[in-house]
Amino acid sequence: MAYDVSPTARTLMVLELIQNSPGITADQLGDKLGVSERAARRYVAILREADIPIESVRGPYGGYRVGRGLRLPPLMFSTTEALGLVMAVLEGPRGAADPVENALGKIIRVLPEQIARSTDAVRRVSARGPDPGARTPEPEITAALVSYSTECRQVRIHYRRHHDNEWAMEVDPWAVVVRRGRWYLLCWSHAKDSQRVLRVDKVTKVEPLTQDFTPPPDLDPLAAVEEHLALGWKYPIEVLIDAPRADAACWIPRSMGRLEAIDETHTRLLASTDEPDWYAAQLTAIRAPYRILGSPEIQAASQALGQRLITASTLG
Repeated sequence: MAYDVSPTARTLMVLELIQNSPGITADQLGDKLGVSERAARRYVAILREADIPIESVRGPYGGYRVGRGLRLPPLMFSTTEALGLVMAVLEGPRGAADPVENALGKIIRVLPEQIARSTDAVRRVSARGPDPGARTPEPEITAALVSYSTECRQVRIHYRRHHDNEWAMEVDPWAVVVRRGRWYLLCWSHAKDSQRVLRVDKVTKVEPLTQDFTPPPDLDPLAAVEEHLALGWKYPIEVLIDAPRADAACWIPRSMGRLEAIDETHTRLLASTDEPDWYAAQLTAIRAPYRILGSPEIQAASQALGQRLITASTLG
């Protein structure tokens, strides 16, 4: 450790060491700081004078630890630790007045600017309601992607789709988005020359590059991810809705497809699905006349659903 570190900085380092390693001794503190054992004890005394409850335990398993007191001692978080906390909090559904959400906001407000920007970037683009099959990605990899996203720095990522199928790609990491407990990287792929949505839990390595990038203007990361997830499945879908786009958006969530205004009173829905029967049932939420132009599988599923509803409503 540099010898020109101020006493105040060393005192805070002592607090961080005790928080991270409960039971650490004065001799070990001195080794970490590059000072004598006596000096380390003096820094502990300064913490106690500031009403931070530093307890000392005698014996072979003794040492210093932070106890419980009337005041909450300062907490030191690395970027990975802070983002790990955010990831844990985002796992569960919460309301706007949830105390955990309020507490998380307070923590983010007192974090160092770089760490706060990374954690708040994820917090702001998260959709609630975790998917039971969602997998939490590695905090270190997630922290790196969020950091380079906020810095607008291009990266090379290693992506593993299957156990023995991994490849590298260079991307502009526009944003990390949490949707229903799943973590996605919204990015621009230079190899594909197109927008991509990748699973963060399948990223195995992140390498920063020297180039910067500029994200698209007025980018809505969550909306972009939800629209992307509605496309690219087996059966394409095109539906014409006899209603303005604003009305159609109230009936069709973004995760079901992309809505395009045809004119002031008509809207086109473009999407895809692997489950025609399920999708046909979702279309019944539309409160206006609509016509299914494709695909034949969706048309057949809608006809079958309509026949079942007619049969169910027949008085007998």
